Amino acid sequence: MTLTNGIKTGTAALAAILAGVSLAGCTAKESTSSSSSAKSSTEVTVDATDTGCTLSATEAGTGPTTFVITNNGTKVTEFYVYGEGDRVLGEVENISPGLQRKLVVQLSEPGTYKTACKPGMIGDGIRTDFVVKGASLQTDKTGKFTQASAEYKKYVDGQTDELVTATTAFVAAIKAGDIASAKAQYPTTRTYYERIEPVAESFPDNLDPRIDLREADIEPGQAWTGFHRLEKDLWVSGLQPDTNAIADQLLADVTELNQKVKSPDYAIDSTQIAGGAQGLLDEIAASKITGEEDIFSHTDLWDFYANVEGSRTAVASVRPILDERNAELGKRVDQRFEAVDELLDKYRKGDGFVSYDTVSEPARRELSRAIDALGKDVSQVQGVTAPQ
Repeated sequence: MTLTNGIKTGTAALAAILAGVSLAGCTAKESTSSSSSAKSSTEVTVDATDTGCTLSATEAGTGPTTFVITNNGTKVTEFYVYGEGDRVLGEVENISPGLQRKLVVQLSEPGTYKTACKPGMIGDGIRTDFVVKGASLQTDKTGKFTQASAEYKKYVDGQTDELVTATTAFVAAIKAGDIASAKAQYPTTRTYYERIEPVAESFPDNLDPRIDLREADIEPGQAWTGFHRLEKDLWVSGLQPDTNAIADQLLADVTELNQKVKSPDYAIDSTQIAGGAQGLLDEIAASKITGEEDIFSHTDLWDFYANVEGSRTAVASVRPILDERNAELGKRVDQRFEAVDELLDKYRKGDGFVSYDTVSEPARRELSRAIDALGKDVSQVQGVTAPQ
């Protein structure tokens, strides 16, 4: 895709770092990987219902564990694996009734973890202790996984820096009452967040909902803050008495995100990177394609673009491992990304995109099919690139 108006800030730098490494993708329903790493991992089936979350085993040895989640309920659900302090080690969102999804999590240290199904995608979920036994593993003998994590961490650091800068200007426009400028900055500011949203979701303390909660997802008694609250004020309600306070809170929250990812204690496991690549595409395929994300501004195509770009960059960071183990999958992923790029380019307007409410239903279905096809291949990357 053509670079325009700084939209790809940080990506070009990462591309140089990765020296031409190319990319890969995700899906709503995953096919079983044929890689040796996927076969060597422990497999646990998860029966998710509206009231239950039954695992076929609640113990495993250190190393990769593959959770195969089937939603046998009537509500859309999510599945999470938590480490100490409720740190998200892996997640799969938007599992519709009747669908099966796969999640690979690298559990290299013995200890007690927690799993959770979240029917309706709300609350703390139905939690179960998951015990990992065995010796602590040093799985990165060649240093490739450490390198992948380090390169992706540089990208995340750059995106959160840019997010703080862009949000500062966005908030200043709101507080100055410059509605036209704030509207223009809304979609461009969000791109920095949408490229790395799984990183924000990995932190506890409801950081992601504070930044990006949609009105339709508000629970009773929950405060509504973040981008979408400001979106409604800008496009529908007009500035409210508390709009400036909401804007200040958004800036504080994205600053907190930036500080968290810069913490010396924060690291990104290479297995999580590939899972995040899948999650970004799932965001589009499972819900955003309907136009429900930016329902007031109809700037959804900016989010699609950022999610796809973030997925592409995440896969790029593990591409040396992918090419070594399954080069054909890498080539298919490249082709899928190119197909999605070509479709998104059709909806460009100037430095941005057309309003999503002008995109017809047949055109949305065409875009959905391309993203689904991309996702089908990206969903295999995590299993292929997991440490053995």
